[in-house]
Amino acid sequence: MHRFFAAVPFGLAATLSFTAANAQQWIQVEAQPTLTQATDAAQGYAAKLPNVVGFNLPGRWHAIALGPYATEAEAEDARRALRAQGIIPGDSYLTEGDRFQQPFWPVGVNVATLTPAAPAETAAPVTEQVVETAMTPVEIDETPAQARQSERDLDRPSREALQRALKFAGVYSSGIDGAFGPGTRRAMSDWQAANGYDVTGVLTTRQRGAVLAAYNRVIDSLALAPVTDDVAGIAITLPTGMVGFDAYTPPFAKYSAKNGSNVQVMLISQTGDEATLGGLYEIMQTLEIVPMDGPRNRDSTSFTLTGMNANIVSHTEARLVNGTVKGWTLIWPAGDEQRREMALAAMKASFTPIDGVLPDAYGNGATQDIDLMAGLEIRRPEAAGSGFYVNASGAVLTSAALVAQCTKITLDDSYEATVTATQGGMALLTPTEPLAPLSVAQFDSHLPRLQSEVSVSGFAYEGRLGAPTLNYGLMAEHKGLNGEEDLLRLAMTTLPGEAGGPLLNGQGAVIGMLVDKDAISESQARTLPGDVAFAYDMEKLATFLSNNGIAVSASDAARDMSDNELVTVGRDLTVLVSCWN
Repeated sequence: MHRFFAAVPFGLAATLSFTAANAQQWIQVEAQPTLTQATDAAQGYAAKLPNVVGFNLPGRWHAIALGPYATEAEAEDARRALRAQGIIPGDSYLTEGDRFQQPFWPVGVNVATLTPAAPAETAAPVTEQVVETAMTPVEIDETPAQARQSERDLDRPSREALQRALKFAGVYSSGIDGAFGPGTRRAMSDWQAANGYDVTGVLTTRQRGAVLAAYNRVIDSLALAPVTDDVAGIAITLPTGMVGFDAYTPPFAKYSAKNGSNVQVMLISQTGDEATLGGLYEIMQTLEIVPMDGPRNRDSTSFTLTGMNANIVSHTEARLVNGTVKGWTLIWPAGDEQRREMALAAMKASFTPIDGVLPDAYGNGATQDIDLMAGLEIRRPEAAGSGFYVNASGAVLTSAALVAQCTKITLDDSYEATVTATQGGMALLTPTEPLAPLSVAQFDSHLPRLQSEVSVSGFAYEGRLGAPTLNYGLMAEHKGLNGEEDLLRLAMTTLPGEAGGPLLNGQGAVIGMLVDKDAISESQARTLPGDVAFAYDMEKLATFLSNNGIAVSASDAARDMSDNELVTVGRDLTVLVSCWN
């Protein structure tokens, strides 16, 4: 049982004779497509500088570097000084040398024995000169004819690498085929224009190096590398510069953020069938890591989920594989789209289910909480309360305060609804598709005698129990404290989640709708006793419903119901109304 991290760049085999573990820094001066050009360039720099080393790069390119420097600060000081003197190009940059392979110059050099370069002289400040140099376009180092000649020396992988870098720069949108046709030429021209060069449609060697350097800096930060997780039974390329293995919490193998990246990856692995896949599809959409906005696609053997909000972009893919469900989720901070797309493309292209499936036993150590699933936070609504069905198509009456400011409204956590009408603290909800409720409100205009027992059916605990509760009290007065004719005062202790629920008489008929007690307290400008509650009466409800096209059904019940019968009526009639933002 192991997890294997292949410490090489994505799709390339490294032959490093040293590692970045030494924490040394290099200044990459430029990159050349052929060994001959790179050797000539290295010799030219070596005539002026003492610490020049040439390295092979992935994709058959060759880097000319200065170093090593003992610290990043020393390397940066040297880079600034040399740029200010015009000895190295303005687009030179620092690197730990993760992409450097076998050194080619000086011949026979042993990088491991090199003495760190001396710190740059600090006597003369160069800040102003550096700014001016950075603002001045780099002179073209080749004529167009020379640029075409050096371009002809590029092999196909090098041409494809340049096209990928131009696509990353946002100027190329065609295929990666290594053929420099009109689309590639146009991209080169656009890049030259955007960076202050003469527009020729043919990049010079130095310009190609700049395009590739910008792309490679992002590749280096991602550290895309193949990962084989034998426990989960998945092989995939991950941005190992952004995430590292954290824990197994079935059905997930969690790879958490590192280096402050705020990126997360979860590999999905569990035994199961089509029903398991469908269940996972529904569960994933309840998690905070899968925002509600974004496309969703599902068939009998696979699904994809994309969710986005102001903070994150999340993408999930899963499919059935020989009696297992295998997949992955990538969670990325919003606003970093280029790097996210590079990581996403690598994960899509490389995802490979292998033998093995994550055992349920690994979940024994996961945090247990009603608001967590496999250690992940379940998305909860902004607010949740009660409502009740008022017609056979599933229209729902509820409290207007509950749904006043909702991006999305759901009924029983399953069905979306919209606000059709509001008035006087009441709201009428219409489901986006017709429903078939088990029961519809039957109204009774006859009020119970004072001190008669009444009950309210509602989600007192805002859905945490999964079903409504029945709350008992007494009819205290047939009007409000200030004589309001459309209010009923109740002797009953209620919770906020019950507001919007139906008030029932002993025969199970609806005689009102419980009101949000806080709203009444505010209107009275005082705190009311805990055992005081209010409901809108049946006449107010019936008028509102009739004005909005809902025919009110009258109750024909002739006897009092038992407690069990009232519980059944309340359960079939009452709806959990959730407000999401």
